[in-house]
Amino acid sequence: MKNILLPTDFSENSWNAIKYAIHFFDTVPCNFYLLHINRVSDNFLDGSPYIATEEVLEAVHKKPSKQKLRKVLKRISEHFPNNPYHSYYSMTDYDFFIESIRKHVEQKQIDTIVMGTKGASGLKEIIVGSNTGDVITKVKCNLLAVPEQANFCKIRDIAFVTDFSLNYNIQILQPLFEITERNKAALHILHISKNKTSLNTEQQINRETLGDYFISIDSRFHYLKNTKLEDAIQGFVETQNINLICMVAKNLNYFQQILFHSKIEKISYHIKIPFLVLHEKN
Repeated sequence: MKNILLPTDFSENSWNAIKYAIHFFDTVPCNFYLLHINRVSDNFLDGSPYIATEEVLEAVHKKPSKQKLRKVLKRISEHFPNNPYHSYYSMTDYDFFIESIRKHVEQKQIDTIVMGTKGASGLKEIIVGSNTGDVITKVKCNLLAVPEQANFCKIRDIAFVTDFSLNYNIQILQPLFEITERNKAALHILHISKNKTSLNTEQQINRETLGDYFISIDSRFHYLKNTKLEDAIQGFVETQNINLICMVAKNLNYFQQILFHSKIEKISYHIKIPFLVLHEKN
């Protein structure tokens, strides 16, 4: 049984992420936890914290949130009736955003957080400061980021981006293996470099480890060289019809280097493609 956390602010963007998550885990037994956080930071006035009593919290913050969550649950039941694999629970909280996410990840033993991303900046916004970006960098839990324009389609081709500098353990790769196997998808293990054509000894060992781990599924290695790394990955995603991009959180610096070159003006491939970040568990 998977435990999936669905933070929501009741926007259409977060509803799109909820829909995507339900499709994504369609045949997987799941507990879905819908969470709305009334953020403490939203209630600071003139630099002074507003300390609410429990009665005020319930009346002003929690009760309206519970009513909205019930509407979301009703919407889910109308769009996704009678899936025996799925159970839904709603939660409200009054806390700092990241602290609340961490707390519920631990208490509910969450396997994956699914959140929407918003705006034309897409993945760039994830990394540089959105709520989703904060969760990726500050919460040790796998996260599926769903762009606001993403529509679910069958996962047939997955790009796993790596520089082969890390020796990944089995635990961190298991979710990627499960997703690939469940969808009978092809896994494209992608290495991009600006000018280097050969791997060093450590990279060779890590590449062989990945090859051994994914030997039982349709996995392929791809090596791209391009002085403009963002162009290379954009072209790869388009030509291979990639449905999901995946990477390990420890490689975020590498991925940022690829995507967010200082001179980049436009990057469009990612706007409709979900992005899975895998974390090592403590």
